[in-house]
Amino acid sequence: MKFNFPKPKLLFFFLILSLLCLQSLSSSTIKKHASKTRKTIINDQFKEAPQFYNSPNCASITEPEEDTEHDTGTYICSEEAVHVAMTLDTTYIRGSMAAILSVLQHSSCPQNIIFHFVCSSNTSLLHSIISKSFPYLKFQVYNFDDSIVSGLISTSIRSALDCPLNYARSYLANLIPLCVRKVVYLDSDLILVDDITKLASTPLAEKNAVLAAPEYCNANFTFYFTPTFWSNPSLSLTFANRKACYFNTGVMVIDLEKWRDGDYTTKIEEWMELQKRMRIYELGSLPPFLLVFAGEIVPVDHRWNQHGLGGDNFRGLCRDLHPGPVSLLHWSGKGKPWVRLDANRPCPLDALWAPYDLLQTPFSLDS
Repeated sequence: MKFNFPKPKLLFFFLILSLLCLQSLSSSTIKKHASKTRKTIINDQFKEAPQFYNSPNCASITEPEEDTEHDTGTYICSEEAVHVAMTLDTTYIRGSMAAILSVLQHSSCPQNIIFHFVCSSNTSLLHSIISKSFPYLKFQVYNFDDSIVSGLISTSIRSALDCPLNYARSYLANLIPLCVRKVVYLDSDLILVDDITKLASTPLAEKNAVLAAPEYCNANFTFYFTPTFWSNPSLSLTFANRKACYFNTGVMVIDLEKWRDGDYTTKIEEWMELQKRMRIYELGSLPPFLLVFAGEIVPVDHRWNQHGLGGDNFRGLCRDLHPGPVSLLHWSGKGKPWVRLDANRPCPLDALWAPYDLLQTPFSLDS
């Protein structure tokens, strides 16, 4: 019996075509499955935090008229509330969860704290994660449109600094309800070990200031701007008659009323527009804040931002605490504690972050 086999070239053609079809179908199926699985994993991987209650001397804030889950509508305008703003995304959600837990755990009046979360994607997913781990938390989630700022962003020394959400802090006054007069802004890579009410009560009216933050006047301020900036008299005169010092924008107390009245979002955007035309700085969202506010803020004790624990922006080397007391530890810089802990290469201070980690591990004995 004689068999007619396909010619080698024809067989090769059909084989390649079949593989391409299978790859296309598999890729589509895997992407859909991975997306669904990723959402499920993210949504279920965090433990529920304990509930924290006010001490007896805490003032009462307005109770909601209806017992609706996370209905903060009637709370928001209360004069007794402490308002905290943070950004949320899936990359840093683990850090955000630890930060929230630390704020609540060390507050004398945790039920008086209202969180304002800003995110630019996965809004419903992130809302669900917060709700499940903090079922009693008073919070609202705001959507930040990346396109508002994406055209103004210039590349910096580290790609993570170029994320549009890093610039959302410049738009808080536009997002948060008008009745909220003051807010504490916190980054996602920090923990508090003190009562946030102390930080929130920082007086801004004395200097008629828009914001307060720890200042670091021993830092080399010229480092934050390029030679192009300093060699241009019209630009360098920006800091004339101002004792301009570096401050970290990851921890700030902001007077939202004064911010709105002075239209400071526009002032920051104007510097970002200039940066697009001529390179005057290298470090993402920080320099525009320095250009607008440095030398005109209310200084806060350094204990409220023990920053730089993530190391420098290139190598992420381990660092020690600054001298003095500690109320807030901030892993600003390249290295994040949860990444180093997972890689089994933690820095010594990462052990201080670990107790606030709500990640649900497969070996957890928690109920």
